[in-house]
Amino acid sequence: MTDLSKYGPWAVVAGGSEGVGAEFARQLADAGVNLVLIARKPGPLAETADSCRALGAEVRTLAVDLVSTDAVDQIADATSDIEVGLLIYNAGANTCSEHFLDGGLSEFGRVIDLNINTMLTLVQHFGRPMRERRRGGILMVGSMAGYLGSMRHTVYGGVKAFGRIFAESLWLELRDYDVDVLELVLGVTRTPAMERVGLNFDVPGMRVAQPADVAREGLEHLPHGPVHIAGGNGDDVARRNDPDRAKVVLGTHKFMEKLMGSR
Repeated sequence: MTDLSKYGPWAVVAGGSEGVGAEFARQLADAGVNLVLIARKPGPLAETADSCRALGAEVRTLAVDLVSTDAVDQIADATSDIEVGLLIYNAGANTCSEHFLDGGLSEFGRVIDLNINTMLTLVQHFGRPMRERRRGGILMVGSMAGYLGSMRHTVYGGVKAFGRIFAESLWLELRDYDVDVLELVLGVTRTPAMERVGLNFDVPGMRVAQPADVAREGLEHLPHGPVHIAGGNGDDVARRNDPDRAKVVLGTHKFMEKLMGSR
């Protein structure tokens, strides 16, 4: 088990109110790491914070939409007096799953802002002091959607592919400074967010991971970046790297129709 105290005394968890983010928070709290939890919905955020305080951690919360123009300033203000040794960026939902030619560019822009622009700004903000201290960790949650094109994931798949390449590059930059970098690639996980979009968890042969297990995998593999495929999905990701892209995309499309419905 990874010694999580090396990432203290404080961790920032963006997207820390439910699902995998909440499990990250609870496991860090149980290891004695204090928390700044950030999410859009104050209700679930408060519930997760209370459960972490019960484990003995000091917890700050910030209810903010991460694509709002002042989100990063609010986060910087909320953490200006503490040493953040770990950033977990778990806020990367697909907020617009329309066909590209039917969706609004402003809505697709929110997907880009959430998954790229805000993430990059926070990684730079917290990563620079980590590099100076020569200690810390940066964990970004990715998706198997970033390994191939998919209907209704035209933009989302693209930003997730960017996130993986970014993580690999940042890992190279920071490995000589003892700052660990990991992209944790998720497959189908039984989170409230995935339940809300109506995923069919009963597709035969599909692996469905539990949030606590995924979070545990991420924290265990954080020192061993740059990328870890969660939930036993490594073989599936390897198949998605086949150079015959038409075969891979069309084959996976049939599976995605079962998973998401053919709407």
